[in-house]
Amino acid sequence: MSKRETWATRVGFLVAAIGSAVGLGNLWQFPFKTAGNGGAAFVAFYLIAVLLIGFPAMLAEFVMGRRTNRNAVDAFTELGHRQWRILGAFAVVTGFWILSYYNVVGGWVLRYIVGSAQGAYFSAPAEYFGAVSAGPEAIAAQLVFLGIVVGIVALGIEDGIEKATKVMVPSIVVLLVMLALWAVTIDGAGAGYAYFLTPSLDAMVENASTAIPFAVGQAFFTLSLGMAIMITYSSYIGADDNLLFDGGTIVIVNTLIGILAGLVVFPILFANNIDPALEGGAGALFVAVASGFGGLPFGELIGVVFFAVVALAALSSAISLMEVTVAWANDNFDISRPVLAVGIGLALFVLGLPSAWDTAYLTWFDNMAYQLLLPLSVLLLVLFVGWVLAGDAVSELRQGAGSLGSFGPIWMWGLRIVVPLFVAATLVLGFQTMFLGEDPAFFAPF
Repeated sequence: MSKRETWATRVGFLVAAIGSAVGLGNLWQFPFKTAGNGGAAFVAFYLIAVLLIGFPAMLAEFVMGRRTNRNAVDAFTELGHRQWRILGAFAVVTGFWILSYYNVVGGWVLRYIVGSAQGAYFSAPAEYFGAVSAGPEAIAAQLVFLGIVVGIVALGIEDGIEKATKVMVPSIVVLLVMLALWAVTIDGAGAGYAYFLTPSLDAMVENASTAIPFAVGQAFFTLSLGMAIMITYSSYIGADDNLLFDGGTIVIVNTLIGILAGLVVFPILFANNIDPALEGGAGALFVAVASGFGGLPFGELIGVVFFAVVALAALSSAISLMEVTVAWANDNFDISRPVLAVGIGLALFVLGLPSAWDTAYLTWFDNMAYQLLLPLSVLLLVLFVGWVLAGDAVSELRQGAGSLGSFGPIWMWGLRIVVPLFVAATLVLGFQTMFLGEDPAFFAPF
């Protein structure tokens, strides 16, 4: 078995974890989950979900990873609960499932960087998206994106993931801030800000049944929960790290970047009289926002910068998703990391072929992840930490953080009662949408 790696620095862990969280969930999903579920009403539900569900669940994953220094499957054995290993396996499979279609979207992003420089999609954005999003061209782009991810993961924790994310994450923040400052100058930006940032109680009530499941799923997706990422990343840190501080930092930075993304996207849409509520689906970012660049001065340059940000975010998350499976294999088989990365990459490529061939399958894969796999994975994990690990989890959280005061018991009872109730309700709503609705989403691509 290969010697297990660690992060070179605490900053390296924080940046990598932030990079995992700051991905397509923020830049691809968040603006258009917002648009399709009541605008600012969805943002309000999302912020509540992050605070009450996402943050406690993240700490639960941190506790498991650091206490065992093992991958998400073997962590349960290390804790003396081998019979629960199926939970870890389910989380690993969920991450693998998501990465299979995530690579396809990453390939789209690479195509759009080139397309932006050429102004290729300005005259007919929907037709351009249709040409590059499915079929042989999408498969080729998926392979290029996946090749970059495999290359970074193959280099290891310190030399690959840590060094790459230390460049990617600051670049994402700087470029996104620049774009947000530029967006202020666009005529009509105020209407975009109002739509995005001004919730109304009526809109929240009207959109609650559809918005809440997506808001909770968005919190899981964008914080990299339920995919075993945070268990895996925290397994490489030491006992002196303050998990409470680290988790809070990741949640705050990730949420701010999601808000920044909205402050860029919605002014562009409203400045070009594009109704975001009508531009849903997997291609929303690429059709609606891309069409907006064509009507702006220096649209080619703005497009290149925007999709470069999206590409960096996609890569930083994709490498974390791949590391979950590589970590499990690296802990259990005497095979070099580069060989494991290539083998796992080939398996991901095969699973991603349906999503690359037809966007209907990609939407189906995404709905399965958002509405079923992620909520179920998070629900089972928090129940394990809250009711089985229990006091040991509080003790582990206290390591490096000193006395928790009343937070420890509050956090524990939140994991036992509050978080499971919210997640279970989300899971029920997701199940109804997938299997029992007027047009059940489970059967949509078939």
